[in-house]
Amino acid sequence: MRMGEGVEWGLHCCLTLAWLGGQEPVPTAKLAARFELPQAYLNKRLQALVRAGILTSTPGIRGGFRLGRPPEKITLMDVVVAIEGPDDAFRCTEIRQRGDGADIPLREFRTPCGVATAMRRAELAWRRELAAQTLADIMAASPPVAAERARRWYERVSG
Repeated sequence: MRMGEGVEWGLHCCLTLAWLGGQEPVPTAKLAARFELPQAYLNKRLQALVRAGILTSTPGIRGGFRLGRPPEKITLMDVVVAIEGPDDAFRCTEIRQRGDGADIPLREFRTPCGVATAMRRAELAWRRELAAQTLADIMAASPPVAAERARRWYERVSG
């Protein structure tokens, strides 16, 4: 399973915003500069997080992004779904009904095949694991210097 880089970007930006504590909105330009990311592409990912209620945005010259809810209420799965969409990663197209299987009676395909069943089981486990972990969990597992580093960076760029 492969996720787009926007998921990583979104998670790191959410962590940065959480460590900053939400006193003021952080502009896309500053977040993009922190991680050396393309600003326009990052902004699209951040807007997806706003639509999902994970972030809030404030327009204008002093605008930017803040967390939309506490870190303990934002799961990793919330971020993945906001950026990647809700669709299943594996899509069974029933290839067993084509080619050699084209002449097999449809009644033999009433139940999902072993491949579809195994893939669905694996995806559900993956989704459950991501849904069980929050930004607060990631923050707690991070070295204390990570939060301090984020605050020092923001003080430096906000002058």
